[in-house]
Amino acid sequence: MFRKKLPEGAGMLFEFRKERPISFWMKNTYVPLDIIFIRNNGRILSIAENTVPMSDRLIPSRGPVRGVLEVIAGTANKFGIAPGDQVTHRIFQGK
Repeated sequence: MFRKKLPEGAGMLFEFRKERPISFWMKNTYVPLDIIFIRNNGRILSIAENTVPMSDRLIPSRGPVRGVLEVIAGTANKFGIAPGDQVTHRIFQGK
């Protein structure tokens, strides 16, 4: 929140202790983002592309997730990132 810019290639990873359905919003976020919802096994469950800055609208994960990666809007499209793709990071254990 409160970021005025996010460089291409940078992002923010949020970890939750257990898989659960979650929702994000863009309130106090000044730049459009792609929000990538990731299951415990590292597979992408869903992606909210090009979210609306400063919006109170809830953006649901559409199922249980372990983590969320926020990147600058357009990143998912640019790199062909899609639901089902694998994310590798120590928090995703595949359990």
